[in-house]
Amino acid sequence: MKIIVWLWNPWKEYEKTKHNVWFMFLDYFQKLNKFSDFTFESKFKAEISSGIFDWEKTLLIKPQTYMNLSWDSIISIMNFYKIDKSDFIVIYDDLSMDFSKLRFRDKWSAGWHNWIKSIIKHLWEEFKRIKVGIGFDTRFEVSDWVLSKFSEEELIDLENDVFKEINNILIKNF
Repeated sequence: MKIIVWLWNPWKEYEKTKHNVWFMFLDYFQKLNKFSDFTFESKFKAEISSGIFDWEKTLLIKPQTYMNLSWDSIISIMNFYKIDKSDFIVIYDDLSMDFSKLRFRDKWSAGWHNWIKSIIKHLWEEFKRIKVGIGFDTRFEVSDWVLSKFSEEELIDLENDVFKEINNILIKNF
């Protein structure tokens, strides 16, 4: 069994923000691959969808905690299902990369991303990751930038190009 985790803040005011780009991809991925509807599992503090991806049972995880606390949901799910860390992948935003650029790695530093720092601190350092560039406009504070909404043009680019490429990366590397 494999786990794909998206980091996000699960509240309405964060919808379609740069920090929650994975929420949008998760819905795209779920529909594309005909996974089950998300259901809330209180013991995991997460919404979970399941299906078959690349011939293997896969869980999609939406932690229902603040981003920096979602490691708790992840570890409880992995322990419950006895999932190896090699079958775990995180997809997250990176403001140091140009918008729509992608990078896949097995090991990476956390960089500026506090959520990745918390996974490394509480779980392990080596895990599969896909970083998606959201760019950064230096006229903004970091928190204002990552919580700003995507433009309509950016949303179209995400759905037409970026999400398809992430799906291809998952097929090739996961």
